[in-house]
Amino acid sequence: MEYRSLIEKTALKNAHGHDGKADVGSVMNKILGEFPEERKNAGQLIVTVKEIVAMINSMSQEQQNALISQKYADILTIEKKEQEHRLHDLKNVNGPVVMRMAPSPSGPLHLGHSRMAILNDEYVKRYGGQLILRIEDTNPQNIDPVAYTMIPEDLKWLNVNVTQIVIQSDRFELYYEKARELIRKRAAYMCTCEVDTFKELLMAGQACPHRDIEPESNLEKFQEVVDGKNRDASPVLIIKTDIAHPNPSVRDWIAFRRIKGTHPRTGNKYSFYPMMNFSVAIDDHELGLTHVIRGSDHISNTEKQKYIFNYFGWKIPEYFHYGNISIPDSILKTSIIKKGIKEGIYSGWDDVKLQTICSMARRGYQPETFRKYWIDSGLREVNAEFSWDIFNSINRQFIDSGADRYFFVKNPVPIKIADSPEVMSRIPKYQGKPERGFREYMIKASSELFITREDLENIKDGEKIRLKDLFNVRYNEGTFRFSEIEPSKEKIKIIHWCPSESKPFKVERPDGSFDEGVLEPQGIERNGIFQFERYGFVKKVSGEFGIYIHN
Repeated sequence: MEYRSLIEKTALKNAHGHDGKADVGSVMNKILGEFPEERKNAGQLIVTVKEIVAMINSMSQEQQNALISQKYADILTIEKKEQEHRLHDLKNVNGPVVMRMAPSPSGPLHLGHSRMAILNDEYVKRYGGQLILRIEDTNPQNIDPVAYTMIPEDLKWLNVNVTQIVIQSDRFELYYEKARELIRKRAAYMCTCEVDTFKELLMAGQACPHRDIEPESNLEKFQEVVDGKNRDASPVLIIKTDIAHPNPSVRDWIAFRRIKGTHPRTGNKYSFYPMMNFSVAIDDHELGLTHVIRGSDHISNTEKQKYIFNYFGWKIPEYFHYGNISIPDSILKTSIIKKGIKEGIYSGWDDVKLQTICSMARRGYQPETFRKYWIDSGLREVNAEFSWDIFNSINRQFIDSGADRYFFVKNPVPIKIADSPEVMSRIPKYQGKPERGFREYMIKASSELFITREDLENIKDGEKIRLKDLFNVRYNEGTFRFSEIEPSKEKIKIIHWCPSESKPFKVERPDGSFDEGVLEPQGIERNGIFQFERYGFVKKVSGEFGIYIHN
């Protein structure tokens, strides 16, 4: 199939939303997303994509808009519709909504959590109402105390508007009281079966021998465990469901179990802990949740929690289960990160090798990038893979216009230009925008300059090259000789350079490695996000150190 017209349209649409510059990766992903059968021909397809994107990017925005009007007028209509309806409406909305985020305090939030937070926030913005942060800390064995502070900080950085914070460990007495009510309703019972025995009975669709014990006896046993008696036993509280339910995990499920360990907030006051499905169901009602959006991996949990709502006669929230997102090349699991921090593999939760929110903020990603990515991705029921190419393209859109340009020469090699005159180099801080100013350097006659070792190794004998915004030189038998100041009319290679007074500088890469080199003097004076020409965007932290963001 001939894709040139489709690629051209896709590139124009991408450029229209990104200040006139289309991104090859974004266009390629869009084409393959619509025609996955072409993945086998990706090698040939990318050549055409690069060619057409280069053509589109060489045009002015006025020329692009003219082409859109002439050939693809529907781009503007489609784009407007997508922006207005990127997230579909929630069902059964009758006034303001009450929604929630419910992370476990095992560590700070990571990239995957940002999806949950932003989608909930967007819906509360749309309909009005409340967005509750509920910290689910009913497993003392999986808590890092720093998370109680870091999670709200992460959400604040993401510009997520939390209207109320609820911590589950403050609500034990409520959970105990609701458990007693269910016992009285004959909807719950105490069980002391061995774990394997209980599982075998459930798998066989057979009732536990404790299932029909009278409520009075169950209440007594429940209170004994709550009071800390019979510590050698391993009792659990079970919610009655359909013992023949087609999903074995939904059959009579555990609501409370004894957990050893000191809780960072409640100490040893409690030892009989509510399980997630019990505490979540109670809190979703007590906090007045109207809508719950969460991953498709919670579908069976929703089925379990509905039993609690039905036993109490409560109104069930409107549930939507979105498809799960796999995030490649990422370290998200808190247990792995904690172990790595302890062993010195990671410097902390904000180590550049991690994809925690605090790490990505430290590296220079913008909160607007997270929001646009997840809104553009939409609320879909199918599983998908996160695209770093698209995410970085969006972040580039937010940081590019404010990022001045500087020269950073990695692996520097000193060179001298024979016969060169004294020249004032005037380099734009941002190409095409003279109002942003210039970096000016007086380069003395036959002065020493720095270029990258890679550039030096790729220069052929007899080749003419241009030192960007300085002058042209010719390389002969190991010697650079001045050619002319004005740009050559012929097409020649352009490389960057640094003056002799440049300072040592190193950049930490996302894999934890370092690129070392020299940075031009004016770049040393300021900190912030800049683009190092022919290298990439860097968050400059100090006069000697920066963190690589992306190209």
